[in-house]
Amino acid sequence: MPTGSKRRFWIGVAITLLGGALWGVSGTSVQYLTTTGGASPALVTFLRTLLGGGIFFAFLLLTRRRVVKTMFSRRRTVGALFAFGFALYANQLCYAQTVQITNAGTATVLQMLASAFVMLYVCVTLRRTPRIREATGLLLALLAALFIATQGDIRTLDWGLLTALSTAVYIIVPKRCGLFERYGSMPVVGMGMLLGALFALPVYLLQGNTLVDAATVLTAFGGFEWFVFLGGLVVVGTICGYGLYLHGVAIVGSVKGSLLGAIEPVSATAFSALWLGTAFSGADWVGFVLMMAMI
Repeated sequence: MPTGSKRRFWIGVAITLLGGALWGVSGTSVQYLTTTGGASPALVTFLRTLLGGGIFFAFLLLTRRRVVKTMFSRRRTVGALFAFGFALYANQLCYAQTVQITNAGTATVLQMLASAFVMLYVCVTLRRTPRIREATGLLLALLAALFIATQGDIRTLDWGLLTALSTAVYIIVPKRCGLFERYGSMPVVGMGMLLGALFALPVYLLQGNTLVDAATVLTAFGGFEWFVFLGGLVVVGTICGYGLYLHGVAIVGSVKGSLLGAIEPVSATAFSALWLGTAFSGADWVGFVLMMAMI
C-alpha cells in the first residue's frame, strides 16, 4: 500500500473508531430518556431523526447545495437514498426498542451481529462459502445473542436482530450504490437522515400516539433531559456519531467498518455502567466476551 494510501486508511480507521465510540453516548442517552425521561422509543427516534436530519440539511444547503441538487436530479440516486434513509431510521428505532427492553450496553452488543450479516452478504455476492474462521465467527455471534437475549424477554433477540440487520443495510447500501464515491459521505448521510425522518412520524402515529402526546412528554423535560436529548443524542450521538462513522466506512470499506464498530459496545457499556449504574448479569458478560471473540 503506498504511503499516502496507508495514511488515509489509518485516518479512516481513527474516524470510524471515534464515530463508533460516540454511538455509546447515543445509546446511554436513549436509555436515560426512555427510562427516566418518560419518552417512548418511537418518540425519541422521531425527534432524533427530525432534528438531526434538519441540522444536516441546513448545513448542506450552506456548503454543498450543488451536490444536493445533483443527487436529486438522478432517479436511481434518489431511490438509493430512500433505502439508505429508511435503514438509518429503522436502525435507530430498533436500537431504541432494544435499549428500553435491556440497556445501552446489551443493545449495542446485539447490534454487532451486523458484522455477521455483512460477512454473509459479501460471501453471497462473491458466490463463495464462508471460510472456517468466518463460520466460527458467525457461530460465536449467534451464541452471544442467545446468551444475552434468552435470560429475559425473548423480544430482546427480535429487536436486536432487526437492529443488526438494519445496521448491515445502511453500511452496505451506500457502498453498493457508489453514493459515497460520487457525492461524499456527509451529503449522503445528511440526506439519508432527513429522508429517514419521513418514515418516523407515520410510525409514531400508527402506534396510537398523537402530537399532543409528544408535546406533553417534551414539556415535562427538565433542563438535564433537554441537555441529554439535544447534546448527547442529537449532536454527539446522531450528527457526530453517524457522520464520523460512515465517513470512516467510506474510507476503510464496509467489512472493516462493521468490525471497527466493535468499539461501540465498549463505549456504551462503560457509559451505561458509570453514568446510569447499570448492572450486567453473568450471561451478559459471557455474551459480551463471545461477541468480542467473533470480531
